[in-house]
Amino acid sequence: MKAIIQKEQGGELFVEEQPIPKPQHGEVLVKMSYAPINPSDLSQLNGTYANNPQYPFIPGIEGSGKVIESGGGLIANLRKGKRVACTSAKGKGGTWAKYIVTPATNVIPLPRKTNNMQGAMLIVNPLTAIAFLQIAKKGKHKTIVNNAAASTLGKMLINLCKKEHINLINIVRKEKQADELEKNGAKYVLNSNDNDYSEKLTKLTKELGATLFLDAVGGAETSALIAAAPKNSTITLYANLSEEQLCVDSRVILQKNITINGFFLGNWTSEQNILKTLAAINKAKALLKNELHTNIHRTFAIDQVNDAIEYYKNNMSRGKVLLNF
Repeated sequence: MKAIIQKEQGGELFVEEQPIPKPQHGEVLVKMSYAPINPSDLSQLNGTYANNPQYPFIPGIEGSGKVIESGGGLIANLRKGKRVACTSAKGKGGTWAKYIVTPATNVIPLPRKTNNMQGAMLIVNPLTAIAFLQIAKKGKHKTIVNNAAASTLGKMLINLCKKEHINLINIVRKEKQADELEKNGAKYVLNSNDNDYSEKLTKLTKELGATLFLDAVGGAETSALIAAAPKNSTITLYANLSEEQLCVDSRVILQKNITINGFFLGNWTSEQNILKTLAAINKAKALLKNELHTNIHRTFAIDQVNDAIEYYKNNMSRGKVLLNF
């Protein structure tokens, strides 16, 4: 099979012939259709993801395809022949290949009306958006702040918060992004590059009682959120797009009683019982056509993967870039 290979941290990607893997008991073999490029994939390629791979390795965290072989076991056998969304498993190779072996519990049958392109993005962003809403409700946060509002996930949050009647303060970095979000119904949008950004953020968070801050940027931006946050707020780090180290004034944390925690989707799902996980998955499926729909900007063939990576880096807010297998 053709597979995309990275041989060293931050290195170029190569397309090479690899043996088609064989599923073991409890695993399935998926013939891949599409796989998106997500910020988490870029982090993986840079070697800054949660679990650094052993090189050489096949990247790719999620995608879609068809289960063509079962390694045995009840769930694996039930998944055979199904169109599915899937995620990769550590040590098994990623989704950026013609075929992937993964545990049967890592594949989700796709609804009949969901095509493989949308299905390739069923898991990471939709489940994260749903998780954030559940966290907000559980913590009784009436206003959320998100500092990656122009992203695919950010747009999903806008739709979900409108549906659930939760205030959302959206932070972007370009005037064009602000205009786009406002045209699409976002009520509160701030540009972090405006001279009076800090003052506007502090004023708005106080007026709306914002107490949950979703931080995908990290570094200096985290400090800015902490400074603007009212007392007893929570800063939830879910990415580090700036690739900066976090340095905060501990006195501000102490005096304002700020909580800083992290969100990693794999950890969140493992902490839910099976019924809650299935409920989140079913909700994502039901909302995929509207609130959790993803705009697909471009697709690239597997042999164009390096071009695809560069294009995505420079156009991340324009929509998803998919690899077509």
